[in-house]
Amino acid sequence: MDTQRKKGMLDVCVLAALLEGPSYGYRLVREVGACMPVSESTLYPILKRLETAGCLDTYREAYNGRLRKYYRLTAQGEERICGFLAEWEEMERIYQFVKEKREGTSR
Repeated sequence: MDTQRKKGMLDVCVLAALLEGPSYGYRLVREVGACMPVSESTLYPILKRLETAGCLDTYREAYNGRLRKYYRLTAQGEERICGFLAEWEEMERIYQFVKEKREGTSR
């Protein structure tokens, strides 16, 4: 998959994982990893970029005597998911067009 496309897909997968509620980095690696491979070294820059863009915010909470950083989806993050879904519908139309043209020429 094209690197830029994959980057955009990872962004929206992270945001989608947060639809269920706040989460922390390690759990997000596991959740997003079920869909596409992601490492912690890849995830944390994505989280920082999404936070800077206003798509998520953070807070810290004690867990087993240590502070754990949690990520929470914002309204802007939800809007980005909606934009992705609308864009995906357009991509499906383009895909069908290309597929039909290719099948038409292979006869």
